[in-house]
Amino acid sequence: MSKFPEFMTAAALGVALLAGPALADGDPAKGEKLFKRCAACHAVGEGAKNKLGPHLNGVVGREAGAVEGYRYSPAMQKADVTWTVENLEAYLTKPRDFIKGNRMAFPGLPKAADRADVIAYLAAFEAEGQVAGQDAAAEPEPARQAAPADKAPWPLARDTALPEHGTFHLGRRATAEEIAAWDIDVRPDGTGLPEGRGTVADGEPIFTERCASCHGDFGEGRGRWPVLAGGFDTLTAERPVKTVGSYWPYLSTVYDYIHRAMPFGDAQSLTDDEVYALTAYILYLNDVVTDEDFELSRENFASVSLPNEPNFIADERAAEAHYAAKAEPCMTNCKPEPAKVVMRARVLDVTPDGDETNDGAGAVD
Repeated sequence: MSKFPEFMTAAALGVALLAGPALADGDPAKGEKLFKRCAACHAVGEGAKNKLGPHLNGVVGREAGAVEGYRYSPAMQKADVTWTVENLEAYLTKPRDFIKGNRMAFPGLPKAADRADVIAYLAAFEAEGQVAGQDAAAEPEPARQAAPADKAPWPLARDTALPEHGTFHLGRRATAEEIAAWDIDVRPDGTGLPEGRGTVADGEPIFTERCASCHGDFGEGRGRWPVLAGGFDTLTAERPVKTVGSYWPYLSTVYDYIHRAMPFGDAQSLTDDEVYALTAYILYLNDVVTDEDFELSRENFASVSLPNEPNFIADERAAEAHYAAKAEPCMTNCKPEPAKVVMRARVLDVTPDGDETNDGAGAVD
């Protein structure tokens, strides 16, 4: 259900009638849904702050590169552009072409109707983030009652008993609910997985709506955003492509990362079933599973292995002689001869006194 109230639609329509035919055709409620693809980088509404991109309050009619506190690219700083409806329409069609050299990674909205809907949605927000006409409709906030003069509105430290737990007796014990909310990691054997399930077919539309703006429709990545699929047999190449299918060792890392941190800018907004479905779709993009009806669940999760798992080895440093004996590490004169530079970072050129003939096996170019 849309969170865009009817009065907001009416307000946006009022703006639309003043702004031109492209905006007048737009549906702000549909634009709100489309804007979820932008929300990873941009915020809008009351309290909106700059994220990876500038906030978009009052964007219609604003000069390009004008949001205070946001570090624009040189191209955007030099652009002599006002964000009229027509210019926004052209920008959203293909951002990189409208202002050459800007850092916008989003490839654009190919459908004119989608662009009009997004512009109509953004046009409803004034410079401070309020929706046009919203203040008049909103009920006044009740006045706060002042605290009695002889009593502070919060507990004073001098009146609070010192905690007795822990080493430093600070703070308070976390509640069981707080620990449960924090303890969401998933282990390779499936420990920590919640109940739930999702199919490849379920995951595709979620990926398209919430992930494709950064990772591409098929996990191919966009701009500087990571590639999620492909890269098979490239790990021994000069520039390997490290994806879920080519490099990651365990599926639990995929699930945990999606659950914990994605979608970018709206982390932990996905249901457990949606995380299972997205994980299943990423397996499909990497040809780990080939059936669109494949369903991933807590029950079959541990049976799925990623292609590169055998190439990871256990960290056995704790069993090495130095650690096992708990000896003091050598800190001075550990080698019989003075240290010699045997490799040089060719790209960074950070090794002192390096030259072109001294590019040993550690060169990174």
